[in-house]
Amino acid sequence: MATTEHHATDRGPVAIVGAGVIGNGWAARCLASGLDVVVTDPDPAGAQRLQAAIDTAWPTLDRTGLHPGASRERIRFTTDLEDAVSGATVVQENAPENEAVKRDVLARIDAATDPATLIASSTSGLMPSTLQADCRHPERVFVAHPFNPVYLLPLVELVGGGQTGTATMDHARGFYRALGMRPLTVRREVPGHIADRLMEALWREALHLVNDGVATTEEVDAAVVYGAGLRWSLMGTFLTFHLAGGDAGMRHMLEQFGPALKQPWTRLEAPELTDTLIDRVVQGCEHQAGQRSVRELEQRRDEFLVRLLDLVQEYWPENEGLANRI
Repeated sequence: MATTEHHATDRGPVAIVGAGVIGNGWAARCLASGLDVVVTDPDPAGAQRLQAAIDTAWPTLDRTGLHPGASRERIRFTTDLEDAVSGATVVQENAPENEAVKRDVLARIDAATDPATLIASSTSGLMPSTLQADCRHPERVFVAHPFNPVYLLPLVELVGGGQTGTATMDHARGFYRALGMRPLTVRREVPGHIADRLMEALWREALHLVNDGVATTEEVDAAVVYGAGLRWSLMGTFLTFHLAGGDAGMRHMLEQFGPALKQPWTRLEAPELTDTLIDRVVQGCEHQAGQRSVRELEQRRDEFLVRLLDLVQEYWPENEGLANRI
């Protein structure tokens, strides 16, 4: 891998490319961390979406604690990409999940920024080696994949491409830690990284259960919310199964339940998205939402996550367990 020396300060300014759900979430988190933020989107209506997103996120961020000097006034919107990124020390790209579009946007960012500027892509599945291919300085281009809501959830997957510099990855880890995040460096690039591959497997199985008439969307969600999800939120998959083995731990668990892996319990190939399946999923979700708007559901989600994250922090302090593994 190539290496590069970075002189950019972790205290900004930061440029956010794309005023969608993820981009606006990044903007809120960076503002709360006391940074100056420039957001760019080719759609002028992005300015209104950005303002609405900050309105939604700010009360929660205020409750969880703002960095000294943090202000929602330290933000600017422009439709001019080159103007937005020209003075940034870090650029977080959030263009649509389309390889050609992202490669073009990243090449433009690369051409308009100082070679010391970090360039991160929020892609959920594309490979960084592909994304950096058209850049003159590919050593500073990498994937930084967050999770929605970005302003609350701490995990960010960092993935370097074949030309990404080791200094870039070191600098990136420091930057995202300064945002209060948990950087997880993916050891090698694979489509979908780590977390999305796990979620995709569960999503495919959930679609089969609905498609086959085994369960409704509400019943599938209940199985996660009141069962495995509660354990996963604290211990994840492997440590949860380690406890399932009793005093002998994972070894006994694998001896006892390992043979079940040969049974046809799951169907990882996704079912065809027929009109019937789409209707079942959409109607099920609308039934679950009831009369609550998306914004009301977002507020409920954020309040829950704040309390849940406090519990995770209480039971996995900084110096032990999962909190110190990533």
